[in-house]
Amino acid sequence: MFGAGENGGQAPSRWFSRKTVVFATGITALVVVAGGLTWALASGHGPAPASAAVSTHNGKPAAPPPPLRVLSIAPAQAAHGVNGAGPVTVVFSAPLAATSPTPSFSPAIKGTWAPAKTQSQPKGSKAKTQQPYAMVFTPATQFRPHSTVTLNIPAGQTGVRSAAGAVLSSPVTERFHTGSYSTMRLQQLLAQLGYLPLTWTPTGANPAATDSNGQLSAAYQPPAGTFTWQPGYPATLHNMWRPGADNLIQAGAIRAFESVEGLTMDGVAGPSVWRHLLRAEADGQHNPNGYTYAIASKASPETLTIWHDGRVVLHTLANTGIPAAPTADGTFPVYERLPFQIMRGTNPDGSHYADPVQNVSYFNGGDAVHYFPRASFGWPQSLGCVELPLAQSATAYHYLTYGSLVTVD
Repeated sequence: MFGAGENGGQAPSRWFSRKTVVFATGITALVVVAGGLTWALASGHGPAPASAAVSTHNGKPAAPPPPLRVLSIAPAQAAHGVNGAGPVTVVFSAPLAATSPTPSFSPAIKGTWAPAKTQSQPKGSKAKTQQPYAMVFTPATQFRPHSTVTLNIPAGQTGVRSAAGAVLSSPVTERFHTGSYSTMRLQQLLAQLGYLPLTWTPTGANPAATDSNGQLSAAYQPPAGTFTWQPGYPATLHNMWRPGADNLIQAGAIRAFESVEGLTMDGVAGPSVWRHLLRAEADGQHNPNGYTYAIASKASPETLTIWHDGRVVLHTLANTGIPAAPTADGTFPVYERLPFQIMRGTNPDGSHYADPVQNVSYFNGGDAVHYFPRASFGWPQSLGCVELPLAQSATAYHYLTYGSLVTVD
């Protein structure tokens, strides 16, 4: 035993000191301090449990680790328009244990949690103060646009815990809302697939067409690049273009893409359009129809001019609407095409008509480019349509595919 003298008595006090500690569990421990060292000897009914151990530093019990806290989360609570390709960062008050559970997301998403690479981490358990410790989640498949994401950080003995053993006192829940895919990226993809009269050239890193994760990331954060006009198109078309912003050229291109993919043609890049667009990019499915633009001029004599892939493919005399039923000015995409139709309507005098027409391309309400038999062309004669001779109407019908823009001025 500790401190036994030659005669079985106690050793001098300069060798050791002792004191008895009675724990709440009924266990008695003899604490012996000798030569700067400390021993704890437990007695009672059976061996002392782990909870009865005494941890001391210079004869004093060691302080328990500070409680674990969540200092900040990014994106912030209730944030809207969040970039779904970006990471999620949680800053804790102390580094997590290597075996600690990690936060989870609803809806579930694949990805990895890892410490932030640039942070300063505490060095060992002897650090006097804990430094903020950031954990970063990188999604593997990206968060979907227009969705609500819930982040759950579990607490208690089954929740996240620090390297020193501290746990959260209560769970943390945060929600944020992802934003939309980028209009700029939409235009880049439409250009790459041949649905715009422009060429897009990346000036930096651009994900491979088959890199699905890279393409999803680029949908939120488009790569840098430049648009260049393909030669041959008139200034009227140039003036409609707005890079990175919705515009008529983009709307017509979306309609053209929707028609090729068999989607409802509304000119809006909704979730279905994006799914098909990313798949078309991966599969290399380019616009099979090329790019067409037309101007119906009301200047005397009235004409229709059609550009296709940068060159004039038709320039012909045409008829627009009479003063009582004029052809509306503006730019409109072709939304319906019929090789033959009986057009029915009401004349300005109240009488009704039912006229057989051919090669019909509707672009604005009841206004269409089509064949109609007239003795002459080049001046207002129709009830709002752009009328052409038969042979010229066949050429126009061939090029004026869905989504093609028609300007009336």
